[in-house]
Amino acid sequence: RLRWHSRRALLEIDLLMQRFWQRHAGVLEERQAEALECLLAMEDHDLWELLSGRCAVGDPVLQDMVALLRQPAGN
Repeated sequence: RLRWHSRRALLEIDLLMQRFWQRHAGVLEERQAEALECLLAMEDHDLWELLSGRCAVGDPVLQDMVALLRQPAGN
């Protein structure tokens, strides 16, 4: 379900999410899945502000998930 909701209209997010799912398919902890669900409820442009580093994330759990999403391929 999360994987389906991670498909976005904004190409940059869509590519980032594809890379994320290639690395982490099926290995999310419950806390991570909840954080991802919270992030995916955001509008694309707001989410991109967080993922691109233009905006800071206040919640430590969301910070961890954003950091995981932003990891370069191979990590």
